[in-house]
Amino acid sequence: MRVIRFPPKFDHGAALRVPPPNDQASWQKLWAWLGDEARSVAEGAAVQVRTPEGPVVAHCGDWIVLSHSGAFHVAHTVRTCDA
Repeated sequence: MRVIRFPPKFDHGAALRVPPPNDQASWQKLWAWLGDEARSVAEGAAVQVRTPEGPVVAHCGDWIVLSHSGAFHVAHTVRTCDA
């Protein structure tokens, strides 16, 4: 009998957007998701994330991506939020 082999399940990763300063619920979710890989920045609505390339500051509207390898990356966007 021939065994059918399925390809390994691939984790495409996940992403969260840095919320505006007044969205406390989203900030709590973001901090819980980032854990020890991030810290607050004195500048309003910003977070410093540890990436393979070194620390990167993400501002309101930027995307923080968790890749399938388990590393965080920051995708900068045009800033639409003003603190």
